[in-house]
Amino acid sequence: MSSFREVSPYELEGNFIREIGKEWMLVSAAAEEGERFGGDYNTMTASWGGVGVLWNKPVAFVFIRPERHTYTFAEDGEYMTLSFFGGEKREELTLCGRTSGRETDKAKECGFTPVFAEAEGGRHVYFEEAEKVLLLRKMYAAPLDTGAFCDTMPLEFYRTDGMHKMYVCEIVKALVK
Repeated sequence: MSSFREVSPYELEGNFIREIGKEWMLVSAAAEEGERFGGDYNTMTASWGGVGVLWNKPVAFVFIRPERHTYTFAEDGEYMTLSFFGGEKREELTLCGRTSGRETDKAKECGFTPVFAEAEGGRHVYFEEAEKVLLLRKMYAAPLDTGAFCDTMPLEFYRTDGMHKMYVCEIVKALVK
């Protein structure tokens, strides 16, 4: 039995700038079916992103590098989630950011309990230990373009790794404890 309750995205409390940038979040995406280690979902720690309104919908902006294992799941499916832990679980979130789901069962290593929620044509996956979860549906996806930067400072983040892909996702459900 899940300890979450659904709220309107417009009723969410908190400071997403702090929660994303300082406390971090997990970005997770699942394959359409199956619950097996290494092949059905992956999660990664993120400290970049945003939440707002676009096209008259509550949305989240998610950035994933193509080198990340989570990218494959985000590309293949229509859904993803953002899990927030309220500043707790810093050690676990560090592990989820430094290790690859290709080699490690991150949820097991962190003591996280994955929760799968069916969605039309796919699935969401999030973690029971989170304090707040946003269930997302992709609306737009595009790689960042070096030629589109008006300020060159952000390019410093791409000296050794590839450019992120940006996803604009509708917040289809918001869950809180």
